Amino acid sequence: MANTVEKDKIISEYKTHEKDTGSCEVQIALLSARIAHLTGHLKDHRKDFHSRRGLIQMTSKRRKLLDYLKRTQLEKYKEIIARLEIRR
Repeated sequence: MANTVEKDKIISEYKTHEKDTGSCEVQIALLSARIAHLTGHLKDHRKDFHSRRGLIQMTSKRRKLLDYLKRTQLEKYKEIIARLEIRR
């Protein structure tokens, strides 16, 4: 996630209402973008273990948010899995 333009674009795409910046859907989408960026970084820098730890933390947080969404709103869970193309 290099700049705020990408972040604003992701937020506007996944928000549920006008001032939404922290719903589960937005958080999952932002984490997915950061995970994709960091995965590319780790392909070039295999020994960057500090970044690898951050990646594991981000994937765990995304997993917890997805579990919560699945528990509370199953339809939104299925929709976001399909839109972000996350394996499950």
